[in-house]
Amino acid sequence: MTLQTKYEFVLPRGYVDDNGAVHRKGVMRLATARDELDPLRDPTITGPDDPRLTILVLARVVESLGTLGMVTPHEIEGLFAADLAFLQDFYGVINFGSQEEYHALLAAQQSSSPPPTPIDPEAAAPAATPVGGDSAPSASADVSVVAGEAEGGQAMAESMAGSRPRRSAIEEIPAGR
Repeated sequence: MTLQTKYEFVLPRGYVDDNGAVHRKGVMRLATARDELDPLRDPTITGPDDPRLTILVLARVVESLGTLGMVTPHEIEGLFAADLAFLQDFYGVINFGSQEEYHALLAAQQSSSPPPTPIDPEAAAPAATPVGGDSAPSASADVSVVAGEAEGGQAMAESMAGSRPRRSAIEEIPAGR
């Protein structure tokens, strides 16, 4: 039996690079002790609770993202919040979870709804209202997009229920474990 050290993932939204290309598929490797300790030595990190610590650790363990040649803290900082949260959960599951939790995370991601389709700004623009008219543009399209996001996130949270709790940040394992 061989130890799996690299895991493929698909971001819920995707990283949008400077050219507008979206990168969703990537590979994360298992973290080493050095991956968690070296960022603590960074002079910009104020301690183990510094939110930037998560960025530095993820930049070390995400080996590839789409067609990007290298994943740096700059790319991790540019992720949408849903993608950063997904990578934090993914990191926790592959490094500290069981194979069942890994499969549950993948199943939860596949069962969640796809990202909402972007709205064409010109098509979404309200029709011209006659002077003195009191009609307001409908917000139903926006509400359905938000509802779809909430349902997708809720589906993932519900399917992860009973497994390990979500981590708010990449944390150092306390001594004595």
